Amino acid sequence: MTRFTATRPSIPSRTVSRICEADMRARSPALSVHSPQRHETAYILRLADNALILGQRLAEMCARAPEMELDMALMNIALDLIGQAKALYEHILELEQLADNADVLAMTRPLSGYTCCHMVSRPNRDFAWIVLRQYLFSSMQKYQYEALLGSSDKTLAALAEKSLKEIAYHIRFARTWVIRLGDGTEESHQRLADALSYLWRFSEEMWQKDGTLEAVIRAGISADFTTAHDKWLDEITATLDEAGGLRLPEVGRMLSGGYQGEHDEHLGHILKDLQFMQLKYPGLEW
Repeated sequence: MTRFTATRPSIPSRTVSRICEADMRARSPALSVHSPQRHETAYILRLADNALILGQRLAEMCARAPEMELDMALMNIALDLIGQAKALYEHILELEQLADNADVLAMTRPLSGYTCCHMVSRPNRDFAWIVLRQYLFSSMQKYQYEALLGSSDKTLAALAEKSLKEIAYHIRFARTWVIRLGDGTEESHQRLADALSYLWRFSEEMWQKDGTLEAVIRAGISADFTTAHDKWLDEITATLDEAGGLRLPEVGRMLSGGYQGEHDEHLGHILKDLQFMQLKYPGLEW
């Protein structure tokens, strides 16, 4: 088994949604936080974008899961994630003293203004991909949010504490199904193996320790959650062993760049649907 810890080349291609980025910037006064001087704002934006985009991905599965119970479980996880994102966006607006609402910040930025990792925007190819993606991300997110519990930002610490209760369920649900599929039929095992072969190349980006993370660590906003990387990797390895003896794939090139606003067409397709109403009717309220 090979462990990858270095930062690897980013994904170069980027796709914008139908409305051009210049027009989107002009219509979004909250967009100033895209390149904030305050590292805290940039870091919270990263957390919020991760939750929002994965929540949107899961929402695409509404009424499409293999069973009604699974459909309800996936939608509950999606709602949890979108709720986390909303709370984090609202906190950003408070920190930046902006009068906009969370919808403006969540739905009117250009593609390059989103700072989520690539893992959360990966497509819903099948149920194996969905549960493995969720397990890999939520298992990391647990350590990321635990590092916020002692934050000097008390609001952020409280949001993390609340979210961790939800994340525990997300991990339990996803891990159960990873094991069930991997240790199930020949087809379910192969589907999970295929998902792992594709998704693993995006896993190290979630643990990337860049200038933004280093700054919030120095400021006492977050502890260094990346110290838990090897523990996380051991947990993943143990789960895969239970899932029919799967092993981590050899990946020659780990992909990154999402935290710097570099994205591929998968996020562009999500934003096309997510942003349409707010960009078509600015300030829309139901």
